[in-house]
Amino acid sequence: MDDVIPEGCLCVKLLRSPHANAIVESINTAAAMKVPGMERIFTWEDVPQDGRRYTQAGQTYPEASPYDRLVIDRHVRFVGDVVAIVAGEDEKCVDKAMRLIKVKYKVLEPLFDFTKAKDNPILVHPEDNWESLAPVGADNKRNLCAHDQCGSGDIDEVLRTSDIVIDRVYHTRACQQAMMETFRTYCSIDAYGRLNVLSSTQIVFHTRRIIANALHIPKSMIRVSKPRIGGGFGAKQTAVSAVYPAFVTWMTKKPSKIIFSRVESQTASSPRHEMQMHVRLGATKDGIVRGIDLYTLSNTGAYGEHGPTTVGLSGHKSIPLYGKAEAFRFTSDVVYTNIMSAGAYRGYGATQGLFAVESAVNELAARLGMDPFELREKNIVREGDVMPAYYGQVNTSCTLDRCLARVREMIDWDNKYPCRDMGNGKVRAVGMGMAMQGSGITSMDVGSATLKVNDEGFYTLLIGAAVAIDALIALYVRQTYLLLTGQAICTEAAARGIRGEADAKQRREQALSDLMAMQKDVRKAAERSEAEERDLFPALSQTRRISAVTPPPEEAKPAAHRRRRQAVFTVIQSDKQVQ
Repeated sequence: MDDVIPEGCLCVKLLRSPHANAIVESINTAAAMKVPGMERIFTWEDVPQDGRRYTQAGQTYPEASPYDRLVIDRHVRFVGDVVAIVAGEDEKCVDKAMRLIKVKYKVLEPLFDFTKAKDNPILVHPEDNWESLAPVGADNKRNLCAHDQCGSGDIDEVLRTSDIVIDRVYHTRACQQAMMETFRTYCSIDAYGRLNVLSSTQIVFHTRRIIANALHIPKSMIRVSKPRIGGGFGAKQTAVSAVYPAFVTWMTKKPSKIIFSRVESQTASSPRHEMQMHVRLGATKDGIVRGIDLYTLSNTGAYGEHGPTTVGLSGHKSIPLYGKAEAFRFTSDVVYTNIMSAGAYRGYGATQGLFAVESAVNELAARLGMDPFELREKNIVREGDVMPAYYGQVNTSCTLDRCLARVREMIDWDNKYPCRDMGNGKVRAVGMGMAMQGSGITSMDVGSATLKVNDEGFYTLLIGAAVAIDALIALYVRQTYLLLTGQAICTEAAARGIRGEADAKQRREQALSDLMAMQKDVRKAAERSEAEERDLFPALSQTRRISAVTPPPEEAKPAAHRRRRQAVFTVIQSDKQVQ
């Protein structure tokens, strides 16, 4: 980050709690502030404790995650929670000042066992200004971040009458993501008094709202931009670092930066949710899965970022794989504990549920003495099927049957399953499982795009999209641009009657020919390297905006660009002729 920000900005670091559950009784910063170069030390006394809370989850408003955070809370809830924000001229003086801050804690009994968290007398969030904006079954007085139950058919009767019932409990631990670039953010105040934020984040638009909610200032006073980030994996779908330098800069009106250490990125960020899944699976003796009953218990930790939504995917992305099921039930609880809060991570909750359900199916195959591939081929969801466990949606795109056949062939399953004796007391085995995944959460994540065609064939593209959706929108908009270009020519030629009907027909045919040629060039460009693609499409800026730039020499332009320029120029000439 230091290569793109000015020198002389304040260095920000966080003093963190050594206790999992405690109240800060007093904090003395007098000695620390005497260190040369120190600017400010912010504590809970600088943050209204009865003010509205916020969530750091990068989700579409109204967020499903509860509003359960303050920038600095007097009540610390895990080892690593923020006790003070320390800002100084350089890292050396900040480190020295942090060692001189004296904190007195009232240590409380922590709650670590997430299987005992629900309705436990130890409350992680006893405060009255805790808030849940969405109807996700949250109740802070029960340590519940979320609760839900859904189903179809009589699952209890189906399980009772099934020939075989697999009843298992599976447990997945929290695991941490370690992108090369740690969390970091730079903030400054522009000439208009607005807060400018440069952050290593996956969620530019959500970060703006999160900072606005945390600082209680209008979103219009904040501008967030991002460079190319050094890895995210989901952790940077949570505003882990952005709020703290934003708070410092807004209070001091001086530029500031925060760069998490590797230790901080591992101990105070956003790992995968720990989950425990109880699966009951009923089937016939022929291997037809008749019903699945899944209960997922998820450990969100000290705060509820992405808790209500990740747990949903543990069932909604696993149960629908089995399209012949007569009934299902999916129940989930997400509970608070006094450990580091969890969040988004590759698969977003689906991985945990898939591990459990697929393990149960493999155990069913073993009980029946049936090949796992053959068992799944009898049960898989197919294109056109209604998926009751996936919000009742129709499966409009699915080649799972072909996928299974291809994987079976590529792995040489028939010769390797279940294992091969290596002759040295060891065996080499193979296994299999299925998964379904997609971009965005149904009825929650949104996106939009505005496209404006400029002169010389360049276009301006404005994108606002949820994580993982912006790329899909960009591809769609590129195709839309080509259609708009071709349609504009056809419309001008046909509607205005330039040079008669014969000329209009000729121009329509030429426009369609140009359109098809441009589409072919786009497909080829998508397969080239990014550097080559920039020749065809102006490069995305840090704000995902494509701006008109000084055009390259005519001979350096790709053929598609020359045709596009000629097409747009023809429309402009048509306007002039009519005038």
